[in-house]
Amino acid sequence: MLVALLIFLVTLVLVIWQPRGLGIGWSATMGAALALLVGVVHLDDIPTVWQIVWNATATFIAVIIISLLLDEAGFFEWAALHVARWGGGNGRSLFVLIVLFGASVAALFANDGAALILTPIVMAMLLALGFSPATTLAFVMAAGFIADVASLPLVVSNLVNIVSADFFKIGFNEYALVMIPVNIAAIIAALAVLLLYFRQSIPANYDVNQLKEPHEAIRDIVTFRVGWGVLILLLFGFFGLEPLGVPVSAVAAMGSLLLLAVAARGHIISTRKVLLEAPWQIVIFSLGMYLVVYGLRNEGLTGYITELLDYFAQRGVWGAAFGTGMLTALLSSVMNNMPTVLVGTLSIDATHAVGTVKDAMIYANVIGCDLGPKITPIGSLATLLWLHVLARKGVMITWGYYFKVGVVLTVPVLGITLAALALRLSLI
Repeated sequence: MLVALLIFLVTLVLVIWQPRGLGIGWSATMGAALALLVGVVHLDDIPTVWQIVWNATATFIAVIIISLLLDEAGFFEWAALHVARWGGGNGRSLFVLIVLFGASVAALFANDGAALILTPIVMAMLLALGFSPATTLAFVMAAGFIADVASLPLVVSNLVNIVSADFFKIGFNEYALVMIPVNIAAIIAALAVLLLYFRQSIPANYDVNQLKEPHEAIRDIVTFRVGWGVLILLLFGFFGLEPLGVPVSAVAAMGSLLLLAVAARGHIISTRKVLLEAPWQIVIFSLGMYLVVYGLRNEGLTGYITELLDYFAQRGVWGAAFGTGMLTALLSSVMNNMPTVLVGTLSIDATHAVGTVKDAMIYANVIGCDLGPKITPIGSLATLLWLHVLARKGVMITWGYYFKVGVVLTVPVLGITLAALALRLSLI
């Protein structure tokens, strides 16, 4: 077990720091190769792990490609400018609307898309409005925070969600039935905490006339219009086809291919650039990192966690929800949420829990792995990329400041969200 744990820690360090430009995929592959070499995992574990991650990985990439195409067409900037005008010049209203807009984008386009695409747009809008650095920081932190908090409602809203739903054979509709109400509670809690924490940084008023007209943001009108149709078809496909056995990755792939074809015919958007920017390394990362984590399972680490989860299960739905959620949130914050979700799923699968109590564990694992990463900068790859984007834009957020804000914002929202889950499952 000590060898498996050491390999995991080395792999995690390589993934987070990426020395000499080594991508997350190759970093994880090096760890997986080492795990195979020393016998922590075996060749016959590879198809087992691939079966767990392939659908999640393919769905994630397809959704991100759709997000990038819509971003190139001007879709998100157009929507953000409309949102800013709805604020009517009231700073507090603008803050609330930006948070709700970020929540909507996270639900449909995954947390990574929301954090990385919206951040530059929000910053450009704030610059146009002449906001102070303190105000800019408040809006940017709020946009980054809500991207993860609001990534609970649909299976496709977060890579974590897809992995867990796939592993436990939870259908798209079944998942949404439980998590949409929980997500609403999470958004309300997050909005309240954000307004309270940043209340002194939110301006009283702003001049709407300083913003450009929304239609000026549209760069490819055909892709923009077809994009609306693709989004509608995706939702129908997710809710209607997945129950018939069609994987969510197939639905998402069809949507991305259709939008790619439309964008390519218009010759305005560089589809080559979009495809190059897609997170292809996630494919290798998913297999490599999860093989390393599977090594921890083979060496018995998940057995210890399973014993702890069984203890939580004896306290009923509320104990299972809070115990599992808090544990996986803590693990996500220190060892990254992607390996944590697999550790959590493997451990839950080995417990003696059944029925609603086991459901509480499954969904609490998702909540912990979605929200827990907001406590520290290393909790998720999306946060590290988000900090990098901000640094390139001249907004420096130290790890110390992030941790201080992350703890204050995340802990109460996590508690309220887990309580909403326990209440939701108690009512089913």
